[in-house]
Amino acid sequence: MKPFTDEDVEIYIQSKMEQRHDLVSKAVEEVQKIIQQLTAEISYKATRFQAISNSGIHNENIKVLAPSQFIITVPLRGLSGYRECQVRHWRYYTVHGAKLLSSVRDPEELHQWLEVKQFSKSLQQWHEKDVNIEGDLVPAKVLIIFRDLVEKSIISCNLSSKVTVLESFSSVVRVAVETSESQVEVELVPAVEIPTCWPEKARWPRCLKRWPPQEKVQCVKSLGFDLLARSNYHWQLSFSRAEHLLMEGLDEDGGCRMRCFRVMRQMKEDVWCAGNKPVITAYHLQTVLFWTCEKYPRTKDWRCFPKAFLRLVQKLHKCVSQRFLKHYFVKNTNLLKYANTSDLDLVASKLAVFLENPVFCLE
Repeated sequence: MKPFTDEDVEIYIQSKMEQRHDLVSKAVEEVQKIIQQLTAEISYKATRFQAISNSGIHNENIKVLAPSQFIITVPLRGLSGYRECQVRHWRYYTVHGAKLLSSVRDPEELHQWLEVKQFSKSLQQWHEKDVNIEGDLVPAKVLIIFRDLVEKSIISCNLSSKVTVLESFSSVVRVAVETSESQVEVELVPAVEIPTCWPEKARWPRCLKRWPPQEKVQCVKSLGFDLLARSNYHWQLSFSRAEHLLMEGLDEDGGCRMRCFRVMRQMKEDVWCAGNKPVITAYHLQTVLFWTCEKYPRTKDWRCFPKAFLRLVQKLHKCVSQRFLKHYFVKNTNLLKYANTSDLDLVASKLAVFLENPVFCLE
């Protein structure tokens, strides 16, 4: 196996990655402007929802999964002073409030129930029946209200030519946004921001780990987490601020971690897993990077780009082949659990071909 050279990498970066950066930056800027206008109108109609900020390409509310697939969180107002719930009890209701004879299933590891009494301060609106059942804040009910507001606000903002609400088999709210270059699919997610504490489910860092350094661990955990309305009964834990901070200053020791990540992301989009709705997203790659940084914490492990890059791709290949990628903070969660297995097998085969003959695609 002939290893690729630094010259190969530089040619690839200049021919592909700089172009991608410009395209994605422009798409983020245009989508952000439209969604900011839309959420400002939603906030005007319903104060429970807060408009997203207009803060450039690094807006913490925007997650770029792929160049044409974004997630944008819409903060919820009027809930503060969060504390973990210590008492477990069963729920016997549908999302419409009807009684059930058997209890609703428990949430998976990355999800939880959310009771309004878990907040020391809450607006009266969160106690109303349109979002609350027996003291629980029900994400499906929040999403029903939110979808209705999105549809009405698209009309009142004269955005019908730029934004279309997409049909969905679940309660999530997805819109197609027309930009000057292409169409971007955006999932709009109501989010309870909890910047004051770290969840008990996230038992991190693990014992005797040298990455990240202890001082960075404290900073990361001080940023807290969010709870996202993406399902019927249970709120999904999200650590976007923590993950963003982990990505910052990744190579202060002069390593090549970010370069490895960016080249891997580009190869994923060009060759291994192209398309508008890829089974493997930038979020999966970021998670692979975190696990690899933790396993190889030393500076010298990230000095040689070809070696470090192939190590990262090998880790990705292993995860995709086994259809198992642990969430970085909540390790009992498999991020590939519900992924299409045929799509994963196809990606695994392409990764295997690359590892046999690691060359960059410049066409």
